[in-house]
Amino acid sequence: MQVSRRHLLSLLAALPVLSGPSRAADGPRVVATTGMIADAARRIGGGAVKALMGPGLDPHSYRQTRSDIAAMARADLVLWHGLYLEAQMEAFLQNLATRTRVVAVADALPKDRLIASAEYPDRFDPHVWMDPALWSLVSRKVQQALDDTAPGKAAAHAAAGKAFRAEIEALDAYSRTVLQTVPERARVLVTAHDAFGYFGRAYGFEVLGIQGISTESEAGLARIGELVDVLVARKVAAVFVESSVSDRSMRALIEGAAAKGHAVMIGGELFSDAMGPEGSYEGTYIGMIDHNVTTITRALGGNAPPQGMSGRLAAA
Repeated sequence: MQVSRRHLLSLLAALPVLSGPSRAADGPRVVATTGMIADAARRIGGGAVKALMGPGLDPHSYRQTRSDIAAMARADLVLWHGLYLEAQMEAFLQNLATRTRVVAVADALPKDRLIASAEYPDRFDPHVWMDPALWSLVSRKVQQALDDTAPGKAAAHAAAGKAFRAEIEALDAYSRTVLQTVPERARVLVTAHDAFGYFGRAYGFEVLGIQGISTESEAGLARIGELVDVLVARKVAAVFVESSVSDRSMRALIEGAAAKGHAVMIGGELFSDAMGPEGSYEGTYIGMIDHNVTTITRALGGNAPPQGMSGRLAAA
């Protein structure tokens, strides 16, 4: 659902009042909608980057606050995801682009690398950060946007971007190695909403979400009943809750399986649409995916070190 025209106009009308100087003394002001984008901007551009959506927040339903409007109005660069992820902010961001540098960093991905949305015609699954190879491409768009905003720092951006992408490549290699230890019959990932399609495609897992690609879709009783039958028939041992989505439907799923004589455990909490706590390893893109991969591997019968790729994950 889009922001109402009346509300949108009132928000935009406030922008000139809230705007400050065009550039901070120590570099450009950068605002990013999601934590994943903010992390990439920090790694490549350095300095302070404001993320509008912190841990546990759902970008599908998020609406900009007055303080968000102030931050974006003062920014030299606003980075947003696109692909209809920030559905409630899309109209606002498109109008903001008429007066501020605004870049949708995932919209430039090749369409043949995207998964079509079953819910919204002519749209795509926005959860591309679940495939590190795709997120590496997104990081290049972030780097280009930073270059355009601060061209004098292009060389530094290039070096930092190269280092960041090397870490993403190592993360992808780790993910492939440990996920391959999960028995093939157990490679079924059941989550609260369908945020792991790119993960499943990249690493050979069947992904089943109670809700659709957007958390705005309803989890009906028929869908829960259908998944209960899958859990029972295929003897799925573990399902996963998400940090940014209510676990109510997941609990109903577990209870439904139990009523049919099949015990299912919660394999752990995954980071789907938001990263972990600020200041933690899991609060970075690398840490977020490391946590997810390690948690999934261990819960579904594979072998992965308890503290992940580089021993930095918080103890379970």
